Formats: sequence, C-alpha cells, structure tokens
Amino acid sequence: MKTRWSLSSRLALLFAACTAVVSLFAGVLFSRGSEAHFIELDQQLLESRLIGLRRAVQGLDADQLRRRLEDELSRQSDLALRIKDSNGVRWYDSSIRIPAQLPESPGLSTLSDADSDYRVLTAPLDPGRPGSPQLTLLLDITHHQHFLQRMQRMIWLTVGLSALATALLGAWAARRALRPLRRMGAIAGNVSARSLNARLPQEQMPAELAELAHSINAMLARLDDAFQRLSAFSADIAHELRTPLSNLLTHTQVTLTRERSLEDYREALHSNLEELQWMAQMVNDMLFLAKADHGLLAPHRERLALAEEIDVLLEFFAPLAEDVDVRLNRAGDGRVEGDRSMLRRAFSNLLDNALRFTPADGEVRIRIIDSPHVLKIHVENSGDGIPADLLPRLFDRFYRADPARREGSSEHAGLGLAITRSIIRAHGGDIHCESVDGWTRFMIELPKAD
Repeated sequence: MKTRWSLSSRLALLFAACTAVVSLFAGVLFSRGSEAHFIELDQQLLESRLIGLRRAVQGLDADQLRRRLEDELSRQSDLALRIKDSNGVRWYDSSIRIPAQLPESPGLSTLSDADSDYRVLTAPLDPGRPGSPQLTLLLDITHHQHFLQRMQRMIWLTVGLSALATALLGAWAARRALRPLRRMGAIAGNVSARSLNARLPQEQMPAELAELAHSINAMLARLDDAFQRLSAFSADIAHELRTPLSNLLTHTQVTLTRERSLEDYREALHSNLEELQWMAQMVNDMLFLAKADHGLLAPHRERLALAEEIDVLLEFFAPLAEDVDVRLNRAGDGRVEGDRSMLRRAFSNLLDNALRFTPADGEVRIRIIDSPHVLKIHVENSGDGIPADLLPRLFDRFYRADPARREGSSEHAGLGLAITRSIIRAHGGDIHCESVDGWTRFMIELPKAD
C-alpha cells in the first residue's frame, strides 16, 4: 500500500530540500571562490620569487649559481626548485622530495605527490636567450588543500544540520500554519443531516483559507436549504395525500357497513374515482417535476406563433372568465421555438391562477413584447397584491399564498407554478413575479426563434 504523506511532512521536506540546495550552492561557490583566491595568491608569490631568482643569478657561473640558489632557497622552506638544461637534463634540485615527474609546459599548474600538494610554475631562466635552462618552482600548498578539505567537510556538515533544523522548524511551522485547516476538517467531519447549520469561522481564517471557508459555508447553506426543502416536500406530500386517502377509506368503509342499492354503489365508486383521479394527477405532476429536476425534460422544438397559441387558451378560458365577470385580453405577438403542449400547459397554469385571484369586474391581460434578443411575456391580473416576503416562495412545490388553503383539496395542489417554472427553464427561459400597484405580474423571458 502506497504511503500517504501528510501536508505538514511534505512542506517540511520541501523546506529541508530547498535549504539544503541553497546551502550547498552557497558552499560550493564559497569553496570555488576560496580555491581561486589561493591560486591567485600562489601565482603572485611564485612569479615574484621567479623574478627575484632571475635577478639573483644573473651573470653568475655554475658554482656561484648553485651557492646563490641554495642561499636564496634556505630562507623559503615552502619553496623548491628544479633546473634543467636546454637538453632537458636535470641540473639542479633544491630538495630530494621534489617529485620525479614535473609539468614540462610553461605556466602555472597543480601537482599532487604522496602526501603533499604543490603549485608548480615552469618558465625559462633567461627568457631573452634561446636555449635557456628551464626553471621549475614548486610551492608546497598542502596546508591550503587541508584548509579547503576542512571547509568542504564543514559545508557538508552545515548542509546536513541546516536541512535537519529546517525540516524540524518547517514541520512545526507547517503544523501551526495548518491548524485552521484541521479546524475546518473537524467542523466538516461533524456535519450531518441534523447539523447542516454548522459554519466555518471565516473571520479567524488566514487569507488563503478564507475564500475556501466562504465557499464551503455557501455549499453548506445550499445543502441546508435543499435539505429543508426536501423535508418540507416530503411533509407536503404526506399532507396532500393524507386527506384524500382518509376520505377514500372512510367512504369505502361506510359504504360497506350494510347492503346498498346498485345506484348507491355506483355513486360511491364515482366519488372514489374523482379522488383517485386527483391523486393520479398529482403523482404525474410530481413525476414531471422530478424529471425537470434531473434535466430529463426534452421539449419537442417547433416554430410557434405565441399570439395564436395564447388566443386558443383565452378562448378556452372565456366561459370561466364570463362566469366570474373578468375581462381577458391579449396584446403583441412573437415567435419562439418550443414544445406546443408544454408551453400551453405553462400559460394555462398562469391563466388559471390569475382567474382564481382576480375579483369580479377585474381584468387579466397577456402582453407579448418582442425585444431584440428575447421574447417577453407578461401575464398580469388586477386584484389584491401578494406580500413581498411571499413572492420568492410562489414557485415552491405545494406552496399556496392563500392562507385559507384546504387540506387535500382536489382542485389545486400548489404544483402549477412549480411546473410552469420547470417548463420555462426547460426552454432556456426564466420566470419571476412582482406585485405592485394592485397588479400581480408574472414575467417570462424566452429565447426568440431564429
């Protein structure tokens, strides 16, 4: 099983790796810089000694030259000298410890032999004379090399210790910095269906986590609202079905208490049939809404003239409007692409709702406004307004703004506006309601037909 590293451990290792890389880089630069500095110093020293030797031996014969060289070198214990004649034969060695093989090419170089390290400078004894003997100066730099080696060991030790210290300090700092994240996890772990009202303390979060806490709080708010709506929906279903089921049971039990005539049984069945038809319609409406919630509504698209479709509905509702002394009228026209049966159902729900709440001698108006990008349809009726605090809930399932609602009414179950909104949204539109100045207005926006 693959090991899962904690975020604190990852940050600590990352801090340690970064510190080690930076320390190592700085140490290598310092080591290279020190080595280059020592080479420069050694070169200056060897060149100055070379100039001094050339001056000291100028114009001397072989015996005098040898004595003069020994005298000069006796005062410089870390300096050694080898001289070869023009034929490459060794003529003079100032020490028996000089390595047998030395660089032949002129210039500065570094040589290691046994336990000693040397900086070697090779040059002609008399640069102005052809066939001049070859002079090789050796400077013992063993102590330099030991210093550089100690420094390299110190660099590695520093890198290791700094990485370890940074890892420990990084783990502590990361754990302390991630404390709000653990607090968020603890609060989120306690969230359940019974405690969706829990919220993360945004004010106490660092700036990087405040936005995440805000998003999680918004998510919890949406879940809480959805759960409350679902609970209310379940309660409303039970509330709506309880009365008709009770009526069916009671009516059937009463009918079966004694022998009755065929006409009585037929009348009882007709009464039960009405209740069952209403319950079946409500179940179908609920299934329709469930499909809409899951995006399963697929309207059959065809080009429709809204004025013609609404005139058909107005003609259907005309007798009912005459009975309640309400005037119906329509203005404007426009074309949309949509499902004829679905749109007729949506507008039928709005007209039925408007007629129920329009007082005698009132008016129901439908206005079609052809805008540049959308088609606006306003279904409005005169009468008592709807309080502003109730407007956001009008499209909730089973919600009825009339406080005198009747339980289990077989006439209106409070699903019409919810179905209307689902149909409008399935067509890519939107609907909302306003109630001002004695008029209640449902405003719909639908995409225009191309």
